Amino acid sequence: MSNNNEGKDLVVGVTEESTSDMALAEDLKSGTQNVLKYASLLTLTVQNAALGLTMRMARTQKDLFIASTAVVIAEFVKLVTCLIMVFIEEGSFKRWRTSLLNIVIKQPLDTLKVSVPSLVYTLQNNLIYIGATHLDAATCQVTYQLKILTTALFSVAMLNKKLFMLQWVALFFLFIGVAFVQFAQANTTQINPAGREQSPFFGFLAIFTACCLSGFAGVYFEKILKGSDISVWMRNVQLSTFSIPIGLATTFLSSYSEVQERGFFFGYTMLTWFVILLQALGGLLVAVVVKYADNILKGFATSLAIVLSCIVSVYAFQFHLTGQFALGAGLVIMSIFLYSKPASAHKKTNGQEIGKRTYEMKI
Repeated sequence: MSNNNEGKDLVVGVTEESTSDMALAEDLKSGTQNVLKYASLLTLTVQNAALGLTMRMARTQKDLFIASTAVVIAEFVKLVTCLIMVFIEEGSFKRWRTSLLNIVIKQPLDTLKVSVPSLVYTLQNNLIYIGATHLDAATCQVTYQLKILTTALFSVAMLNKKLFMLQWVALFFLFIGVAFVQFAQANTTQINPAGREQSPFFGFLAIFTACCLSGFAGVYFEKILKGSDISVWMRNVQLSTFSIPIGLATTFLSSYSEVQERGFFFGYTMLTWFVILLQALGGLLVAVVVKYADNILKGFATSLAIVLSCIVSVYAFQFHLTGQFALGAGLVIMSIFLYSKPASAHKKTNGQEIGKRTYEMKI
């Protein structure tokens, strides 16, 4: 009888210890996820704000570098980075080489599919540099959020996605907010900090066109990824395979005389190289951390980046924050949160089904 009781006590003790270990493991897992979640928020915020701010700084230097050359260098950095990521995935040089040969070289039609987004992304990146030349960082940051609108419209048109009523309302407020911001900049100075003339309207056209290209290329690229089992890294290797020659062609078609006279790397400084690395590797960094961030967190990071860009612009670029700009930026931030709400929140507003929100899948 005594032995039975001892056995029962032993089983109970083991069970309690096991339950305690499981609870401890769950707590550790939860704590780790929270750390990764807030690390993602910080990373996304800094990356979003830093690229716009440093790009504006680089485009207002005394010696202006040729923007199209920076796009080419960024694509080369992306290619090398993605090749490294594919090597890590494959695990050995032989498998890496075989994988590249089978997917990139021996499937020319499949590789040719990405020539369209390659061309579009190259044009988009050139236009973003033009926008940063003519618009202050804060205005550029807010205006570029129109890519949410264009991506949504292309998702509806190309992927047959359905948006909830609340999302359409959010897109409307996004458009109105950007309009307020642009009207607020209508009477701004036409001379940038480097003493060169700038045109806010021309900058807006460049960013708006970049948003349209971004929306189309992002949805097109998503469609390609969904139709195959090729990894994102390998797709980006294919993209860069086309983007680099397209970028070089763009450089020599638009700036041949300037490159010939001043050189390919004219105007390059440490800041220029930092912008290139930030543009090339920033997307890679986001791709790594974005799996820990839900839509609300991503929206919060974008909103924080807008606020941060405004604050830094006031002190670094003598940016004048007006009530109209603040109202427009506020509407844009509100629209980002409305559009990023979970599907369960949208279902209370509208009974239609909705696919997941399309986002840019280009690194």
